[in-house]
Amino acid sequence: MNNLKPIIVIPARLKSSRLPNKVLIDIAGQPMLRHVYNRCLQVISEVHIVTDSEEIAAKVTSWGGKVWMTGNCASGTERIVEILDKLDADIIINVQADQPLIEPNIINQLIEIFATTNPMPDIVTPAYPITTTEKLFDPNLVKIVRQHDGYALYFSRHPIPYIRDTNNDDWLKQHDFFGHVGIYGYRRLVLEEYAKLPESSLEQSEKLEQLRFLQAGKSIYTFITEHDVISVDTQADLAQVYARLECKL
Repeated sequence: MNNLKPIIVIPARLKSSRLPNKVLIDIAGQPMLRHVYNRCLQVISEVHIVTDSEEIAAKVTSWGGKVWMTGNCASGTERIVEILDKLDADIIINVQADQPLIEPNIINQLIEIFATTNPMPDIVTPAYPITTTEKLFDPNLVKIVRQHDGYALYFSRHPIPYIRDTNNDDWLKQHDFFGHVGIYGYRRLVLEEYAKLPESSLEQSEKLEQLRFLQAGKSIYTFITEHDVISVDTQADLAQVYARLECKL
């Protein structure tokens, strides 16, 4: 299993309802997308960007990055599937374009799990402990319900389980909740099958693409990281990124 070939693919789009053109927002002199790209290069030399935007493609080309054009896709996974026949890899790692502070070590951990776990999971994705009530009840932060062995039971925008007869402020005292880091490692075969799967009812309800896999019976292994990765969806998220970068300077 150690001779598996992984690559990283970063789906990127300009359209964003809450923060338009966010992946090209300047952060410390570089577009957000390039921060993600550079951090991924610390793990693997083969990093691809997939997009339907000529503007994004031109930016990536200007710094020597590898970019593929796709049609209009409903999700990052669909964008990757569209160019799958162009990718020479056993494991495809989907990294979000709006995570400029992604820790390379998380990606290394993900690759290691594929190499050492038997039977090999269909999908691997990180989780982290939720420590504040505000985050627990934030629908933009996806929660994971995990089995004892780490495999995912469910993903939701709502906290699960429901803690009965307990004030919301005390839920974290009663149960361990985990947030989802939006990075996925896929076995190639699983992505090939994805193209044949219809959009699932759970996916439609929660607007979470991973539920299509889960409802189809695919195994999603989750591992715990202490890194709380910021996905930039709002101006407040962007302010957090600026603040963390200033602390590192």
